[in-house]
Amino acid sequence: MNAYAYLSIAIISEVVATLALKSSEEFTRLWPSVIVVVGYGSAFYFMTLTLRTIPVGVTYAIWSGVGIVLVAVAGAFIYKQVPDLPAVVGMGLIIVGVAVIQLFSRTTGGG
Repeated sequence: MNAYAYLSIAIISEVVATLALKSSEEFTRLWPSVIVVVGYGSAFYFMTLTLRTIPVGVTYAIWSGVGIVLVAVAGAFIYKQVPDLPAVVGMGLIIVGVAVIQLFSRTTGGG
């Protein structure tokens, strides 16, 4: 498996864990709490595999940036927490930042 596949699994795991945090009700509900622990454990494990190939700064920028956007989108659908215009603009800037890293950074094999 390549580094970007590992990174994708890390991001999805982190998003699932973050969304389960709300359902865990401060770790008072068993199964959502288990999902949080397993999700974050999986996220960090796959992130370490990513770090074999992609530098830590680039890995973290992509992981956190994509994660922020996915959590916000999923939160809008699942919890009806729709971001306002400034939040959407900010997330758009995050997406642009990740695209710049991917397209132009020599450390990722882009530009």
